[in-house]
Amino acid sequence: MDLFWLKHIADSWLERARQGRLPHAVLLIGPAGVGKRSAAAWMARQKLGLEPCGALPVYPQETPEHADLRWLSPPEDKQAIGIEQIRNLVASLSLTSYEGSGKVAIVDPANAMTVNAANSLLKTLEEPPGDTLLILVTDRVGRLPATIFSRCQRLDFAPPGAADALAWLDQVHPGAAWADALHVAGGAPLAAIRALDELETTAAMTRDLNELGRGAGSAIEVAARWAKLDPSFVLNWLAQLVRQVAVAALTERGQGVGIDQSVLRRMDRRNLFCYLDIINRLRGQVGGSYNVQLTLEGLLIDWADGLEHCGPSAATDGMELMI
Repeated sequence: MDLFWLKHIADSWLERARQGRLPHAVLLIGPAGVGKRSAAAWMARQKLGLEPCGALPVYPQETPEHADLRWLSPPEDKQAIGIEQIRNLVASLSLTSYEGSGKVAIVDPANAMTVNAANSLLKTLEEPPGDTLLILVTDRVGRLPATIFSRCQRLDFAPPGAADALAWLDQVHPGAAWADALHVAGGAPLAAIRALDELETTAAMTRDLNELGRGAGSAIEVAARWAKLDPSFVLNWLAQLVRQVAVAALTERGQGVGIDQSVLRRMDRRNLFCYLDIINRLRGQVGGSYNVQLTLEGLLIDWADGLEHCGPSAATDGMELMI
């Protein structure tokens, strides 16, 4: 299925290609689930002559198996892209194109590169060998070094409007609870597809937060249940919900966030953003580098206390949960 909301990006890319003005390094930025990886695969197919000029990025993502394409991601047993991976990539890009259409390298997610790995890529980003296209994909732009930014042209991706997104999703699976899934996904259609299967889980987690916020339930018992889930799923969902709660607190509109008004009234606006900062710092940590159970206990105890102790040093306090 065509990702219609990316048409303006595809049209601009094709026009620049016709004019011979394509960048040699491009950074795809936007929230998870808006089609950045589908666009990266589409750009690769265009570069390698595998895609009709009028086509759009599609779902499911179509990534070609091609001798001149490298898609670099963290190894299965790790969450970071290391310096040796980048060195091997740079060495492969210096070789002659196998099929004569140039080479494409996709780094996904670019924010997963270690500092040394990112530094090793800088010279190649600035002066790529031969006819090479480098595509960097990131959902978390704040974790990219400024030196990467300065060497790439930036392309910003945004989700479509809610009505258009729901119409598109209904073609994927007619009659599904897409409105709820899209809300959980922050408006991103592809993330909504993943969120559909998680609605029961996230509804239960929202109930847990409401109970804790009203002074009922046990933060330790809730943390024990949540610790059985994938930590990245829990932290990503919690970050999304806290962002929505923060906006609700700013606009004094609590409808739609799932958190009771009585709970919202207990939350201080400044403390909500401090709390979100803690969660985002935890999201950036390598898996296995902290105790999930203790970390969740700390987050949920803070929530149950109305974020009373989440002050200016919130980021430091959150990192003290790390062991």
